[in-house]
Amino acid sequence: MMAKRKMSLNELSRRVGLTTVNLSILKTGKAKGVRFDTLASICEVLDCQPGDILEYRAKNNIATSNDNTNQ
Repeated sequence: MMAKRKMSLNELSRRVGLTTVNLSILKTGKAKGVRFDTLASICEVLDCQPGDILEYRAKNNIATSNDNTNQ
């Protein structure tokens, strides 16, 4: 979604108010959880819905970022 919006991790970090380290953890799917207000802020900045940036993986029973590509 960031690539579609032509937005860097640094720009998203600045606009959402999270560190680039925390956003990177979310982006790579290594986060153990995400607060709803954080998710809402990211979706507001990216003008998207949670389903646009999250993916359910039954094997690990976790939700992770859809944006794991190097775009």
